[in-house]
Amino acid sequence: MKIAMIGAGYVGLVSGACFADFGHTVCCVDTDPAKILALEAGRIPIFEPGLDALVADNVRHNRLTFATDVAQAVAQAEVVFIAVGTPSRRGDGFADLSYVHAAARDIAGSLSGYTVVVTKSTVPVGTGDEVERIIREARPGAAFAVVSNPEFLREGAAISDFKRPDRIVIGAEDERAASVMREVYRPLYLNQAPILVTGRRTAELTKYAANAFLATKITFINEIADLCEQVGANVQEVARGIGLDNRIGGKFLHAGPGYGGSCFPKDTLALVKTAQDCGTPLRLVEAVVSVNDQRKRAMARKIATACGGSVRGKTIALLGLTFKPNTDDMRDAPSLAIVAGLQDGGARVRAYDPEGMAGARALMPDIAYAEDPYACAAGADALVIVTEWNAFRALDWALLSERMPGRTVVDLRNVYRPDDVARHGFRYVGIGVPGAEAATGP
Repeated sequence: MKIAMIGAGYVGLVSGACFADFGHTVCCVDTDPAKILALEAGRIPIFEPGLDALVADNVRHNRLTFATDVAQAVAQAEVVFIAVGTPSRRGDGFADLSYVHAAARDIAGSLSGYTVVVTKSTVPVGTGDEVERIIREARPGAAFAVVSNPEFLREGAAISDFKRPDRIVIGAEDERAASVMREVYRPLYLNQAPILVTGRRTAELTKYAANAFLATKITFINEIADLCEQVGANVQEVARGIGLDNRIGGKFLHAGPGYGGSCFPKDTLALVKTAQDCGTPLRLVEAVVSVNDQRKRAMARKIATACGGSVRGKTIALLGLTFKPNTDDMRDAPSLAIVAGLQDGGARVRAYDPEGMAGARALMPDIAYAEDPYACAAGADALVIVTEWNAFRALDWALLSERMPGRTVVDLRNVYRPDDVARHGFRYVGIGVPGAEAATGP
């Protein structure tokens, strides 16, 4: 099939490359000429494992192209996906749909023959209705249908998630459009990925509900971790104990500094605002948003407590800045609030991240950056693991002991066992786990 993907950002680029790998002919369109020139030159603007090779392979086989001309791409397409950003709107927290509406207007002017227009972007309930209204108003006689097809991609594992999905949700108001979407995803037939066809508004809400539920699981285990610290319990064992219950499941039960990234913060907030507007406030989700915001800042206080109550004049080394490993995404990363809290407390902050340094420098230009974990730790009073990159899972503690005058390790991801770190002369502080006293010497 011929597919146009409006938006060559994270979702659009990953989706477009994967559809092309299925054998479809895909044109990814973006209004940013610099981004398109970079993609045509083989430079991928985001870090996602395996994406560079996938894009290169499909460009080489002429299944994937890039363009800035929306009109030509749409005119040739049977299916047009809208995969533009829907950030939180400044001032009120609602999803900013200006890019979606602009895409709908661009699509309307270029439709040729029956076309299925698909909202891939995460959008509030009723957005599909508005997209249909915009197109119908501009082109009353056009043959088209508007479908919702939310994405469920995890950054760092997006290609695997796309090709081996838990489910494919299609929100369609007529069978012809649903049939076209089944054909789009037909290559996944052998994977037996379940296709759930619903009404359009149901599909839109399903995406928000899924993210809100996962954010709730994360926030729940984080609060349990705080309780564990007060009563002397181990949150990792608690999480395993409840996660073995099939009704609960073990995923998203890893205590840490709070959720971040491009989806959970803005989607939970947008869902809260939608519910408030409808007169059915979601008190549980409201609490999740509030608790998570407070938690990130609380991590700076936790570090200060581990350093004897104050970080003033001390050098704090942070390992990891992105909101999760295997991505360069700094959006709503816990590190942003942690660094701000440490600086407010008078600390000198030095940081290292395998992929997020460029993005971090733009957001935090006033901290020091190092070229590796050991340069980051040199001369530090405390070492803080903020993101659980694989590169941090087997640190050379003997070398760190030589370079760090301080003997405090704050592990915000519980990567290490307390006894293992303490054996090298460090005092270990984790999240919701009993600590271990450091040995008497380095």
